[in-house]
Amino acid sequence: MRELAYLRPDDVGDAVAAVSGNPRAQYLGGGTNLVDHLKLGVTSPELLVDVRRLPLDEVEEVAGDDGPVLRVGANVRNSDLAAHPVVRSVFPAVARALLSGASGQIRNQATTAGNLLQRTRCVYFQDVTTACNKRDPGSGCSAIGGYARYNAILGASEACVTTHPSDLAVALAALDATVVVQGPDGERRVPVLELHRLPGDRPEQDTTLAHGELITAVELTAGRLTRRSTYYKARDRASYAFALVSVAGALQLDGDTVTDVRLAWGGVAHRPWRATVAEEALRGSAFSEEAVLAACERELSAAVTSEESAFKVPMVRNVSALVLGRLAKEDR
Repeated sequence: MRELAYLRPDDVGDAVAAVSGNPRAQYLGGGTNLVDHLKLGVTSPELLVDVRRLPLDEVEEVAGDDGPVLRVGANVRNSDLAAHPVVRSVFPAVARALLSGASGQIRNQATTAGNLLQRTRCVYFQDVTTACNKRDPGSGCSAIGGYARYNAILGASEACVTTHPSDLAVALAALDATVVVQGPDGERRVPVLELHRLPGDRPEQDTTLAHGELITAVELTAGRLTRRSTYYKARDRASYAFALVSVAGALQLDGDTVTDVRLAWGGVAHRPWRATVAEEALRGSAFSEEAVLAACERELSAAVTSEESAFKVPMVRNVSALVLGRLAKEDR
């Protein structure tokens, strides 16, 4: 039995002060990821700061510089956000990504911020008998040369080859969401594309957040492009499975010409992968399946695969063509 202290503050500032002042303190939200890791011995904090009582469970529509903004509180449950009428109609990629994640029971418990901050991991990370640089820096990476079906094919390093598990994060990456963060020095806004990081030589650090910083909200700006968005997840079984490959896309056409496009991939990297090379190749060109496949091929030119993970290259290319093809039919 491991002893740990427990704190349940009512104020955001008190929560931030408690965690930032203790290097062995962690936030507890829905607990769907952290509690598992406590049980497995993957993590052993000395203080848990429960943020579920904080007033961060509302979805609000506010005015923004570039259009209407949906501000989603950090404690909004995944199931509630997926069912929200504005999310379903204006940000369908977000609703579909949320409904692709985990199971109904977990979606009822998991929070918006917690979903984004779940640990990037593979089977070896959760097995404390194996070497893992994320869990024990410098110990090695068992996934290199081991079970590789879920390994990253983009942005990996010699220290880590695992992939980010969040479906929501991929949709938010495609829609240029912003994360609102409260820290000891006040509030700041972080583009979701800058929230997660590639492993490099520090795979134990999943995000760019400093210790003690707390996500308080996620902001999404509405527009024509967000309404023409969707999400598709390819996996080994129909539910409760991580993505082998997932794609969030948004598309805007003028006739047959691509005027704007967004493309983000899951299951391929240590963080949601925004396919900017493919996007640039498609903008201003005539839309076709062949054009999408060729654009994705350019993005995937840097992919590094093993015999087990090589299937991901054609899979992400074909799923991207499927997603954008469906959106093209809606836009015509």
